[in-house]
Amino acid sequence: MLSDVYFPRINGVSTSIETFRRQLPAQGIATELLAPAYGGEPVDEVDILRIQGRPVPGDPEDRLMRWREACRVVDRLPPGDYDAIHIQTPFLAHYLGTRLRRRHGLPTVVTYHTLFEDYLHHYAPWLPKAGLRALARQLSCRQCNAVDAVIAPSSAMAARLRDYGVRTPIHILPTGIPVAHYANGDGARFRARHGLDPVRPLALYVGRLAFEKNLHFLLDVAEQARQRQSPVQLLLAGDGPANAPLRAAVERRGLSDCVGFVGYLSREDELPDCYAAADAFVFASKTETQGLVLLEAMAAGVPVVCLAEMGVRDVVAGCPAARTPPAEPGAFAEALVDLLADPARETTLAEAARAHAAEWSDAAMAERLATLYRQLAVPGVRAVSGDLNGKPVQG
Repeated sequence: MLSDVYFPRINGVSTSIETFRRQLPAQGIATELLAPAYGGEPVDEVDILRIQGRPVPGDPEDRLMRWREACRVVDRLPPGDYDAIHIQTPFLAHYLGTRLRRRHGLPTVVTYHTLFEDYLHHYAPWLPKAGLRALARQLSCRQCNAVDAVIAPSSAMAARLRDYGVRTPIHILPTGIPVAHYANGDGARFRARHGLDPVRPLALYVGRLAFEKNLHFLLDVAEQARQRQSPVQLLLAGDGPANAPLRAAVERRGLSDCVGFVGYLSREDELPDCYAAADAFVFASKTETQGLVLLEAMAAGVPVVCLAEMGVRDVVAGCPAARTPPAEPGAFAEALVDLLADPARETTLAEAARAHAAEWSDAAMAERLATLYRQLAVPGVRAVSGDLNGKPVQG
């Protein structure tokens, strides 16, 4: 596997890679990961090749790997040790992966994690938005057509790639979650630790505080809920480039009494407690390729209120514990307030949320990825498009 991001950099790509790497050995698949060095990584990391790099201008969280050093590492890899290449990101990692593919003829798969055409203008606002979108589409199409298979985490993403002109077989394979890990959090402990009211209704968002996550919409929702005399508090867990602007907006709009921040939380212990403390999970991103945090919340028995856009549609489809109001703050706030007032929330909806999350287990998804690897590794066999369960790609 090759990626331009990995822990300790926290985001959905890092989480996806780690989730699959943890489960693949049970499927008889060994992996080695090439990723940037950030400083402070454990010295006893197993099967990870770290490449030194430098901070990305304007984005201190990320690292840009040194190309020459990365090439030296890739060129020294013994080809007989590997059966397939899995590229996780479209930057240096993509070109390192295709370099390895050319040198050794190994079958190569790309996971298309991020809808870049909807993201780039947030980070280069001085450039024409239409031009950035066109560039993202062209680059995505070219990269996907340069490999043997593409993994899309949702049917909406697969359809978008087909619209770009991607001809390579596309397989719909979401990232699974460790369901049991989120099932036994201590919500009371979390509320006490962070000074939260033990009984006040709590609506939770977990994820990067980034502009593309549509978090100002959630501030509008909090304001609308307050106007409806709801005591609900919105809690934002995470960090990112929109942190300071969001905090400033909360102060400016006088929302400090109903919006709070808790920063990054440890996935191993703090995050399960955080989910357990919530009465509802809220999510407003319109560009999400999957939305793992919704499944994590549901695994904790927390119902969700979200915008059913892009990959989120797949996650909440058929789930009785999900509410999907229109993309209008008033309608979203009304759905949230009604959910919190529903006496079935703590029993029936919690059980429905857990049952739905169980269908997305990390073990099941890793088994499907192992199937694709084996298909690619058999000479002369070209895997056809599908969701790895025999269903055709939509779009």
